[in-house]
Parts: sequence; C-alpha cells; structure tokens
Amino acid sequence: MSDLNLSELPAKIAGHLLEIGAVSLRPQNPFTWTSGIVSPIYCDNRLTMSYPNIRDTIAEGFASVIRDKYPDCEAVAGIATGGIPHAAWVADKLGLPMLYVRDKAKGHGKTNQIEGHFRPGQKVVLIEDLISTGGSSLKAAVAVRDAGCDVQGVVAIFTYQFQNALDAFAAEGVPLDTLSNYSALIETALAAGLIREEDVALLQSWRENPQAFGK
Repeated sequence: MSDLNLSELPAKIAGHLLEIGAVSLRPQNPFTWTSGIVSPIYCDNRLTMSYPNIRDTIAEGFASVIRDKYPDCEAVAGIATGGIPHAAWVADKLGLPMLYVRDKAKGHGKTNQIEGHFRPGQKVVLIEDLISTGGSSLKAAVAVRDAGCDVQGVVAIFTYQFQNALDAFAAEGVPLDTLSNYSALIETALAAGLIREEDVALLQSWRENPQAFGK
C-alpha cells in the first residue's frame, strides 16, 4: 500500500472502527467503565487484529505518520498489550527493529521492562492502540527514555481527546499523534446515520467533562 493521505486518515480509520464494532457509540444508553465513569463510547481496538485489510490500513497509517513526522526513527516500540501487534506490523513495513514495553518490569529472569535489543541514544517511536488519560502510554515512554533511548513520540490509533491527556503529554515533553480521534468519530458516525444530530452535543459534553456525564 502506498502512503496514505494523512488528512483523510482520521475519517477513514473512524469508519473502520465503527464498521467492525471496535468503537461503539450509545449516547442514550451509556456504558459504565471499570473506573466507574459513565460513558457514551466503548472502545476495543484489539478487534482490529482480526481484520487483515483494516489492520494493514492502520499499520500503513502508522508508517506514514512516522515517515512524515519522525523520519529519524530507528526503532518501533509497542506498548503492552494493545500496541504490540501493531508495532510488529509497522516495524516490518519500515524495515526497523521492534521492541515492546511492559507495564512494569518482570519479577523474574532478567527483570526486563523493555523487550528486544536497543542501544543508548536510539531514536524510538512508541505505538499505542488507545489514548484515554495517557497515563500508561507516558509510563512506557518514560521507561524507554530512562533506559537511555531518545523517545521521538507516541503514535496511537485513537484518542478520546481529553484535555488532561494532552496536558500530560505536553508536561512530559512527549509528542503525541493519533490516526483518528473522538471528533472525527462523531462526524463519521453522524454522516453514516449511526447517531442523530441531537446526540452530537451530548457526545461532545462527555469529552469536555466525563465525570459529570449522566448526572
């Protein structure tokens, strides 16, 4: 697949996620997350692994972003667990080494948190499937940085566009790029007739203040 048009990518990826049910929107019958947050959206991007054409579009999207924004990238690192398979496909497309980053160091053996061969100063881009608060992604980025690598940025399939996540990445000095986002998802779902015009304000209010949604 040739390089994608990055400006068209958010809507394209959003359409794929809706198509396979990786993302579901229920503004009138919201989900409850494990954290207790009441949400009109549920996202499980792990489903993309089961669809070869879609996962290839995602991989080429990641590769295009890296070629465009991080041309000096020397290794691709998947963030456990959702980012690992995508990092493998992207590394293959780019002909680069692949790593993956655990949530924490193993409690046995070599007690590695980062798996794969890397060297100090190596320029690394991390791959993630979903950005919510950004906490787990930044934890992985800091681990790679603390191991002596040069963290170029994090690239993810999808983000809820929470302001606190954007602030956290900015505070840590880690650039963030995503293939698609919550705004593109709402626009795509509305155009496809999956939500109604009157649902849009409700969906936008959740992104602005998720703690208050449904109260």
